[in-house]
Amino acid sequence: MTLPNVHKLYAVIEGTWPAAVKQALGPWSIRLDDSGSSRVGAATAEAPVTEDDLPIAEEAMRDGGQAPLFMIRAGEADLDAMLAARGYVIKDPVNLYAVPVAALTQERPPPVTTFEVWPPLAVQREIWQDGGVGPGRIAIMDRARQPKTTILGRLNDQPAGTLFVGIAGDCAMIHALEIAVAHRRQGLARHMSVAAAFWAQAQGADYLTLVTTQSNGAANPLYTSLGMTLVGQYHYRILRE
Repeated sequence: MTLPNVHKLYAVIEGTWPAAVKQALGPWSIRLDDSGSSRVGAATAEAPVTEDDLPIAEEAMRDGGQAPLFMIRAGEADLDAMLAARGYVIKDPVNLYAVPVAALTQERPPPVTTFEVWPPLAVQREIWQDGGVGPGRIAIMDRARQPKTTILGRLNDQPAGTLFVGIAGDCAMIHALEIAVAHRRQGLARHMSVAAAFWAQAQGADYLTLVTTQSNGAANPLYTSLGMTLVGQYHYRILRE
């Protein structure tokens, strides 16, 4: 089975983690959101751009209360260089992973380890809050289109982890996977990812996908060990003001 390419995954990000406001402005897509999540606060170029086009996006983001932030995708080296020359610095280089759901649905997680829950429970919100995933990001989950769910993970009869997963097209994408500090490095993230794959398969999705920062020393080895394939990368450029 051919994996989805990086350009398809850009659309899956947008479909499963939507901005509060998205508008077309000249050659740009402008996203505005007060969650602090770069995925919903970055402008993208939808047509060739010149230096004369940059102030259009910068002004729109500042008017929306955001620092200028651009997502640099595959094939956008010219835009990357243009922003670098204007003093924009790289923020959060990201890896994009994908795997057929069938590769992860050979064996279910242990009983009473994972649960499909929608809407998320208060204890899940607490785990997210402790991990820096606040109300703004919960609002993103709330406005994402169905099908979607969360996975609650339990260890030692205690709530121990949570994630959000949504579907766009034939791809499910995991967001905001968080394990409580006291329960890390015990395999729960693996079980929750597999549970997300079973849920995705039941919804008719063919692939499980996700994005994680390249600097995440725990997540990247986990997803590789699950058989997920690195299908692309991107990064942001932000103007420090």
